[in-house]
Amino acid sequence: MARYTGPKTKIARKFGEAIFGDDKNFEKRNYPPGQHGVGKRRGKKSEYAIQLMEKQKAKYMYGILERQFRNLFKKASSSQGVTGEILLQLCESRLDNVVYRLGISPSRSGARQLVSHRHITVNGDIVNIPSYSLREGDVVAVREKSKSLEAIENSLASNSNVYEWLSWNADQKSGTFIKVPERLQIPENIKEQLIVELYSK
Repeated sequence: MARYTGPKTKIARKFGEAIFGDDKNFEKRNYPPGQHGVGKRRGKKSEYAIQLMEKQKAKYMYGILERQFRNLFKKASSSQGVTGEILLQLCESRLDNVVYRLGISPSRSGARQLVSHRHITVNGDIVNIPSYSLREGDVVAVREKSKSLEAIENSLASNSNVYEWLSWNADQKSGTFIKVPERLQIPENIKEQLIVELYSK
């Protein structure tokens, strides 16, 4: 199964929020997709349906397929601490997500492409695995040959996000993964407890 490459606005409308970032089309039509999207009365969703929607939303946000996501949950559930929080921390620690958070790419899908195309280094070595899990102190940088790429320069120029758990050196075009973020430092609107309940059945 390949990653979802269809209309992102349609998916955002399904969940009722712009899960892929700023979306002008979503702002114009922020109701469910389909010809009866505006006026159709929808019955009350079951507990399972609500939990499933939350899991799907998280998977779409981070661009993770079911097998990877389930493996992350198994890792989170076997770790000490709150399972749902650890699950999100594992998602945030992925290389493609950190490249996105640093502003090197305006989207996670774009960040994944930069990593896959060997434009990103970790501690000086090229890493082309988007799911690569970063550790505290790891330095993520734009490869020397790729520093002049217009897409990267434009993204960095328009980026205004600052995260306490990351540091950025604009001159070197490199960032440091200072520490794993706490739940309050993760801005995504995900009810992780619903995902835990779904997988725990």
